[in-house]
Amino acid sequence: MLFCMFNKQSVYFPLLVIALSSLTWLQCNPNDSTRNTDFNVFSPEINANDIHSHIKFLASDSLQGRESGTEFEAIAANYIIQAFEQYGVEAKGDDGTFLQAFTINVARLTNPHASDDTEGERRVANNIVGWIPGRSKTDYIIIGAHYDHLGYGSFGSLYRGNTPRIHNGADDNASGTAGLLELAHYFSKNPPEDNLLLLAFSGEEIGLLGSAHYVKEPTIDLAKAKAMINLDMIGRMSDKNLLIFGIGTTPKWSKLAKAVNEDSLNLNLIEDGTGASDHTSFYYKKIPVLHYFTGTHSDYHRPSDDLAYIEEEGLELVVTHVAKMVDALGPLPKEELPFVETPGKRRQSMTLDGPTLGVLPDYGFEGVGMRIIGINPGQPAYNAGLQSGDIILALGETPFEDIYGYMSALKTLIVGQKTTITIIRDGTKQILDLQL
Repeated sequence: MLFCMFNKQSVYFPLLVIALSSLTWLQCNPNDSTRNTDFNVFSPEINANDIHSHIKFLASDSLQGRESGTEFEAIAANYIIQAFEQYGVEAKGDDGTFLQAFTINVARLTNPHASDDTEGERRVANNIVGWIPGRSKTDYIIIGAHYDHLGYGSFGSLYRGNTPRIHNGADDNASGTAGLLELAHYFSKNPPEDNLLLLAFSGEEIGLLGSAHYVKEPTIDLAKAKAMINLDMIGRMSDKNLLIFGIGTTPKWSKLAKAVNEDSLNLNLIEDGTGASDHTSFYYKKIPVLHYFTGTHSDYHRPSDDLAYIEEEGLELVVTHVAKMVDALGPLPKEELPFVETPGKRRQSMTLDGPTLGVLPDYGFEGVGMRIIGINPGQPAYNAGLQSGDIILALGETPFEDIYGYMSALKTLIVGQKTTITIIRDGTKQILDLQL
């Protein structure tokens, strides 16, 4: 998941020098170990063991954090393609392949003043596009997950050690990619009523680039898309708590989500159809969206986001819920799922050129204000004495009700400014001095 609250002040480690484009790697590398993977030995039913196997590969050190447009991300892409091919998924990318290529201007990742015309390194990254024909429908459902991550933390990392370390991104988002592969296998053996468009996105961590490119140049007419379901960070379920964003984007979402909840999950249904993941790109194309999410944690965007902390049984429950949602959508014509804009929840800029507090928000918090679950040492929030669990209510004289209001308030301030921050800690309101 893209971290929208940190700006370009994040620590920058030199980017890997890539000798081959990802497309060349995919086509020509004879040593890619994924060529020997037999995906058909996996169970056609959704199960935790297969999910574990997918994440074990995708989040291994050998893939070096799957940074967008690198040869290591291309190995992950090849793994996904091999699985799709063996499951009988049809290719719907460029020129009859599974790949949809786009270009990344690396200068824009490190220089807030850069434009598309700024000279510097260009990388080729690839979305992966697959198709499972349905039994009877002309409409289709999109299921997506991003497979890129942070590499050695060159952009967006919360790690502040002196030595670069691999960010394996087991939860973010090997978990969602594993879920996508499980659904590909399941629905290839159990054809749904609706057609399914399967999208594995690159470039999510650097600004939703892959999904933005896809909706700009779709390989399948978006007018026929019934809904988009996004899987991002679904591997750390606690006490059967599942967050589903986008419930307000069509009237029947809430009823359907509750009706298929046969596993007694604790559903936190959130109306907002936008956020720091790829469903946002489809929301702005007026497609009803759902974003499945099990919550942020202290390992987010750090080298410690590893396989050992994945809760595979919970992930199985999440993927099963998605499969049941797909089946429940089958009898419903597209006309019964009208798009509804979620009011007052317009997506803010993914980066801030002004000040930053250095906090990690709790995206599932539904109370007044913005609850934080992580603080970056040395940043203004840390220096002001904020703690994990604090709820921020106001910056200076500007109160706000949610994360969007926080971002708007932050944009009114300037670097170096002295102000105050109003919080609730352990039920008590406090006002602290803040130096930006």
